[in-house]
Parts: sequence; structure tokens; C-alpha cells
Amino acid sequence: MLAVWVEQLLGFASGALAAIREDERYPTLMAWARREGPELVDGDLALAQALAPELWSQTPLERLDFACEPLARPGRNEPCWCDSGRKTKQCCGAVSLPGHVPTHLMWMLSLREWKGDTLKAALASGRAPAQALLEAGLIAAESGQRGRAQQILESLFENADWARLPEQAEPAFEILVDLYQERGFHRKREALLDAVLDRGPLFLRGVALERLCLLHLDNDDLDSARAAFVRAQQTLPDSPTLAYIEAMLLLHEGHEEEAAERSRFWYRRLARQGDLEPEQLQFLADLAESPGATLAEQLLNAEADLAEPLMSLQALFDALSEAPRLDIRQENGVLSYHSSAREDTLFAAFQAVFQSQVEGETLLGFDTDPWPQAGDWLPALCAHPEWLDSPAVVQSLALALTSRFGSLPWMAPSLFEPLARRLEGWLAQVDEAGDAPMLWEVADNAVLLRAGLALVVGMERGARQHSRELAETLLTLDDQDSLGLRELVLDQLLREGRDDEALALSERAVADEQADPSSLLGMLMGRVLALYRLDRPDEAGRVLVMAHRHNPYALKLLCAESPRPAPSANGGSAEPGSRAEAWQYRTLMRDQWRVTPGALEWLCEQRPG
Repeated sequence: MLAVWVEQLLGFASGALAAIREDERYPTLMAWARREGPELVDGDLALAQALAPELWSQTPLERLDFACEPLARPGRNEPCWCDSGRKTKQCCGAVSLPGHVPTHLMWMLSLREWKGDTLKAALASGRAPAQALLEAGLIAAESGQRGRAQQILESLFENADWARLPEQAEPAFEILVDLYQERGFHRKREALLDAVLDRGPLFLRGVALERLCLLHLDNDDLDSARAAFVRAQQTLPDSPTLAYIEAMLLLHEGHEEEAAERSRFWYRRLARQGDLEPEQLQFLADLAESPGATLAEQLLNAEADLAEPLMSLQALFDALSEAPRLDIRQENGVLSYHSSAREDTLFAAFQAVFQSQVEGETLLGFDTDPWPQAGDWLPALCAHPEWLDSPAVVQSLALALTSRFGSLPWMAPSLFEPLARRLEGWLAQVDEAGDAPMLWEVADNAVLLRAGLALVVGMERGARQHSRELAETLLTLDDQDSLGLRELVLDQLLREGRDDEALALSERAVADEQADPSSLLGMLMGRVLALYRLDRPDEAGRVLVMAHRHNPYALKLLCAESPRPAPSANGGSAEPGSRAEAWQYRTLMRDQWRVTPGALEWLCEQRPG
């Protein structure tokens, strides 16, 4: 019965609103209610007449600057407010409504219908009830009206009485943050997070801190992510989401065993409290058993239309045969790979469904995003595993997977390592062909080298040792470091505590006159950290002077606890010596300075006065 009443109420209210908008006069509504209203409530004229005044009283009117014009509720012996001429007790007072009529209903329906300047003025009036803004914004978001959803939800939080926000505001807040992210409104996103953290209700502050932690993880800023997690833990110590966040954070930091240990802690703690839904409890149990696999499965299941083909891709990888032989030659003192006719045919078949082209001038880019068409090319690839006999197909697939999943450590074992093993089979064939360099610009070498770079990046967070070993193999073949892998290997060596090897690599790179200047800051600062760890602070200080000359912003940003971000203009490489370059180094490596006893304090003492 309740569901029937809700459906009837929505239909009647929508019709009533259309009648009101004709001239915003009460008699017009009542004439409609008697003429057309009954057919919307099973022919019940009395119900239609009784319902219309209730809805009129809560309807915002443009002629009153979006205020309502509520009717005075009559006494039992007074004339009925439906203008029937009868006493209330003999008219609408004798009617019992089948269910509740929400006091914000007509505002919500109005917000769904108004457009352009009218909607803007209505929101600016500040009269819209929070619940109406909340529901209208959620409906707009669910129907794909992103601009309208953003406009309405912004009003909810801009005009909010924070202490009285309903707890249903949590999904609205998350949707608005996602809208800002999707539409590129990063300053608005940061301002909303700051506002909630500053004065929002407790339940929203915890969610904001969790989202902030995830944003820092997406940007590889592990130090800031850790700080946000600690704040979230202090704000909402019993939130089950914290188990999920901490597992992700630890996996990003490369602490797999600790991620499992902490996941078991959260499961024991939250299970004892006994107030979790069975699904939540099962997720925590799975997380405690295997954090990486659980997060990977959750991500795949959340991919909606792509969940099944992505799982099929994993199954395909598990059954991959040995990599076929390639045409590798040693010519004029260098090694060269030449694509065969069969490999070209396989790649052409793949390219018929995977229509994005690798951009030759960039290391890891396509001319268009391949993922909107993934519903076509993923199933086709799974149906034609022989396509992976072509290095060009492996290159495209590695680039695509890295662009979507490369920042997620838990995806490395199932998506990146199988492809890496296939590539390594081909690189072993290159090594067998002779002791000579494999230059980027020769023959089809770039296909193998670019695929290798994509897989190194894809495994960097979730399979660090495998990533470093592949990078070192590529550096051995391409001693000119066309891929810029030295800095990545240096970072990995420092994270593994292999400081002597890190120092040797950094010294060779700094001495190389042909080295890429964009990697110089990382090489110099890596050398400083390695020397400090090896208890050679005087030498570390001298190299630090060189680093400061190269980039005067680096020390300041490393020492600051919460500096203003300085991302590069296009999200890619930053200019050598710029604040953006210093920011990139901070996000990638400050956590290593922080976990090295005394290193960050020593570094800050070295800052020029």
C-alpha cells in the first residue's frame, strides 16, 4: 500500500505543480484538483481536494521570490480551505491521507523542473530545504545531468546549516566531490573538502578525510595520504572504511605483510562490536585474509560492464603460452627487432577493435582514450589470445592497463606481471642475439622498449622488485636510457634499503653528460639520501648544495608539513628547476626521508638562511 501511495502522491504532486505554474494562484490549483486530480488518485475526489491545499502550502512561488504562501489551517467548524463552501469537518477534515506527505516535496519537484536563470535564482534565494536539494541533486546525478547535479548540490553545501545537515548528505557530498574530479574543478573540490573539514558535522568530516586520503594516493603523495589517514582515524575511529583505506595506504607504501596484519586487527576489532552488516563483515574478513586480492576483486566488480571481460583477461593471462620467437638481428653494431608479417596481421586485427593509436612522440600516450570502447576490444582480445603474439598488441595493452590501473598496487599480480613475463621472454631473445645496445630509434625497437616502460610503471607500486628488475634489464639493453628509467630504479633501490647500489647508480647518472635534465633533481637528492644513510653527512651536504643550485624550491617543499601544491601545467613532466619539479619529487620521495631516522630533521637544518 505504501508503494502505491508514494506513486500516486508523486503523480498527483507533479500534476498539481504544472497547474500552479500556470499563474501561481490558488483557485487555478483547486480547479485542476477537482477536474483532473481524481483520476490520479483512483477517482477519489475527496482525496484530491484534501491533498491540493497541503501541496499548495509548501510550493515555492516565483512571484514571491521563491517563498511559499501557506494557507492557514482551518478549524473543524470553519469553512474548508478547499473552497467547497462546507465546514472543514464535513469536507477535507473528514479525509484521512493514505500516507505521509513530505514537507519538501514541492520544492524537490520544482528543482527538478526549473532551468537556467530560474533555477539559479531559486538556489540563490537560500529558501530551498536541505532535503529537497539533497534529493533533487541525487536524482540529477543518477540521470546523468552532471551540470544540474553539481549546481544543486553546491547550493546544498554553500547554504548549509552544517549542524542540521541530514546524514543522507554523505552520498551527496561524495557525488559532488566526484563531479568536481570528473569535470576538472579541482579548486572547487579542495574548497569543499576544506569547508567540511573546518566546520562540517562529524560524520562528514570523517568522509572528507577519507576522500582526501584517496586523492593523495591517486597523486602518489604518500606522506600527505598518511597524514590524512591519521586525521580520519582520530575523527572516526570505528569507521569500517578505515580498514579499507589503511590497507590501500600500506600496499601503496609497499608494506604487504603489515597490510594483512592491520586488516586482521580491524576485522577482530569491528567484529566484536557487532553492529556491521553481514556484507561489511565478510568484506573485512576477506581483506584480513588477502588484502591485495580482495581489493583487486572489489575493483573489478565495481567496473560494471567491464567486470566480466576484465576477469576473462585475467584468466587469459593465467593460460598464456610461451612467448614466440621474434626476428632479432645484430646490424651495424646495434640490436634490432623487425616486426614479421604475421605479427603485423595480428596487430591489424586487434587495431580493428582497439582504435586508439600509440603516439610516437610520447612514451606512454595514445591519441584517444581507449577505455570508452573497452566493451568492444576486451572481449575480442579474450576471444583471440593469439593477438598477444604480436609485441605491438602487448605494447598497446600494457599502455592501456597502465593508464587505468597503474596506480593501484593490488592490480600488479593479475594484470601486469603476466604481460611482463611475456615481454621478458622477448628481451631474453634480444640478449641472446649479441652483446650490443638496443637503441630506441632503430627498426621496431621502440615497441619493445615502450611496452617495457609501461609495465615497469604498472608494477612499480604492487610488484616493486619485479618492476626494478625489468627496469634494470631495459637499462642494460638501452644504455642511453631513452626511457628515463634510472630515476625509477634509484627510487626502488632506496625503498629497498640498497643504499650502496643507489649511490653508485646516482653517481653514474650525474656524471653522464647526456643524461635527461628532468631527472637530475631526483638523482641528486637520491644521492644525498643514500650518503646520509651510509653515515657520510659531509659528502651528503656537498651534494645537497648542488641540488639546491639546480632547484631552489626542493628543500623548502620537503621540509614543509602542508605546502601549497604545485602540479605541472599538463600533469606531465615539470620544467627542471621549477617549483612543480620540486613538488613532484616531494610527493614521490618525502616518505622515504621521513622514515629514515633523523634524515628530514638534518635536511631542514641544511636549508640556506
